[in-house]
Amino acid sequence: MLTVRNLVQELGLSVHAGEDGLDLPVRWVHISELPDPTPWLSGGELLLTTGMQLDGAERQREFVERLAEHQLAGVGIGTGFRHQTVPEALVETAAERGFPVFEIPYEVPFIAITEAAFTRLVNEQYAVLRRAIAAHERLERIVLSQRGLEALAAALASLIGGAVLVMGARGEPWVQRTFRRSLARDATTALTQELRERTTRGEPRPFVPSSAIHENRGIALPVTADGRAGAGGAAPEAWLVALKDGGPLSDFDRLTLRQAVTIVALELLRDRVAGETERRLAGDVLAAMASGELGGRELERRLEPFGLDREVATIVAGPDRDRDRLQTIRSALAGALREESVPAVVATTSSLVCALIAGMPESDLFTLAGRLSARLPGAVGGPVRVAVGRTVASGQARRSFHEARCALEAVSLGLNGGGKSNGARTAQAVASYRDLGSFQLLLSLQDDEALRLFCDSILGPIEASEGRYGGELMRSLEAFIECNGQWERAARRLYCHRHTLRYRIRRIESLTGRSLQSARDRIEFWLALRGRELIGDPERV
Repeated sequence: MLTVRNLVQELGLSVHAGEDGLDLPVRWVHISELPDPTPWLSGGELLLTTGMQLDGAERQREFVERLAEHQLAGVGIGTGFRHQTVPEALVETAAERGFPVFEIPYEVPFIAITEAAFTRLVNEQYAVLRRAIAAHERLERIVLSQRGLEALAAALASLIGGAVLVMGARGEPWVQRTFRRSLARDATTALTQELRERTTRGEPRPFVPSSAIHENRGIALPVTADGRAGAGGAAPEAWLVALKDGGPLSDFDRLTLRQAVTIVALELLRDRVAGETERRLAGDVLAAMASGELGGRELERRLEPFGLDREVATIVAGPDRDRDRLQTIRSALAGALREESVPAVVATTSSLVCALIAGMPESDLFTLAGRLSARLPGAVGGPVRVAVGRTVASGQARRSFHEARCALEAVSLGLNGGGKSNGARTAQAVASYRDLGSFQLLLSLQDDEALRLFCDSILGPIEASEGRYGGELMRSLEAFIECNGQWERAARRLYCHRHTLRYRIRRIESLTGRSLQSARDRIEFWLALRGRELIGDPERV
C-alpha cells in the first residue's frame, strides 16, 4: 500500500506538518494550481501544487481546510516559484488538522514524484490482480470438485479475514462461515431484516450493511442468474455478504468478492441442475414403483444411489383440495427431511407428494411424521394431510406406498371412522395403517391372486365394457370417490360437464349392479381401485 511516508522517504522530501497522517494510503497523485480542486477529486489523492494563487494567509488556511475536509491524503508544495518556503499559515492549519504537508524543492520536478507514485501503484495493483486470480482459481476448483456453498464460504472467509454469508433473496441465511471472530446472532438478524426491506423496496444493488458502515469493513453483493452484482436491476436469487473481522475492505477483498459473485452463481446453478435431475430421477423411480414396473432386486438397485438400499418407509402428503400446491409441498417436505438428516427420495404423483425414506422403528417413524405434519402447513401456507406406511424391505416399497396412500384417503373420505385408532387426533395428525381398520387385511394380502379376484369381481364389468369408454368410466369412478361424491368437484377434475359425469356414474351402476349412493358399495369400489393399483398389471412379471 502506497503511503505519503513511502514517497517522502524515497525522494528525501521534508515534512512540515501532519506527521500523524503520513501512513494514510495514497490512491492517486494529482497536480493542480486551482484554489479549489476538490470538485475534480474523490478523496485519497495526493495533491501537488506550487500555490500560485495562494497569495494570502486566509486563502492558504481555507485551502488546507478544504483539502482536509475532502479527505485527501496530503499536499506537496513546490517551492522556488511563488513561494520560497512553505507558507507558515498553511503549515499551522495543517498541523491543527493533522493533514500531511511536505516541501518539494525547485530541483525536484513533479514528474519524479508522479513516476515514483505510479510505479508503486501499478506494481501494487498487479500484485493484487495476481492474488485475486489465484483466489479465483481456488474458488473455481471448489466448484469443480462439487464441495458446495459451505466450502466456498469457508474459503472466502479465510481469503478476506472475516465472516462470509450466503443468504436467500429475502435474507434467509443459507450458509455462514467465520474467520477468527464469530458473528453475533443479533448481527445476522439485523442483516436479514435489512435484506428483506431492500427486496421489498426493489433495491437489488450492492450496499454496505449498517453493522459494517463504521470503517467500511463490509459489503453485501446481490447474486443474479447471470452472475453479475446488481446486473441491470435484476432481482437477485441470493446475496453474498462479507464482514471483515477488523479494518476496511482492501482492494484485494473487493476484487475477490466481486469475482466470487460469479462463482456463487455457478454453484447455485449447479445445485439447481443437480436438484432438477435428482427430482426427475426420483419421480421416475417412484412412478415405476407405484405402478408395479419396478420391484424386488431391480427396485433395490435403483434406490441404492439415494441411500435406500435396505429398508424403507413411505410418507405421503397432500393438500385438501388445491393440487397447484403440490410442488410447494414437495420442496417443503424435501427440505424438512434434509434438515432431519433422513435419506429420502421425494417426488410428486398425480395428487400427492411421496417420500421414500430410510426405514426406522415404528415409534421413530411416527415421531418424525408428527414433526413434519406440524411443520408443513406453515411452510406451504395451508393445510397439509400426512400419512405413513410401515417400514418394509426396499424391494417391497410399493406396499408401504399404497398403505400410506390408502390410509390418507380413508381418513379424508371418513371411511371406517377415519383415524380414531390413533388416539386423540388433531387437525394435523398423521394417518397410518391403523386408520384402515378391518380394511387393512384386504389391502395387505400377500396373495396377489386373491386380491386380483376381489378387484375383478367389482371392477371387471367396467374394464370389460366395449371400446375406449371403459377407461373414461374408471377415471370417472375414481374422481367421484376421491371427491367424496361431490359432482362439481369431480367434474372439474375430469374437465367435463357434471351431466356427463352423472351419465357415466349411472353407466357404472348399470354395469356393476351397485349404487354409488350406498356407503358400502362406495367403500368396496374404493378398495378395489386401491387393490388394482397394489397388484398392478396382471401380465407383468
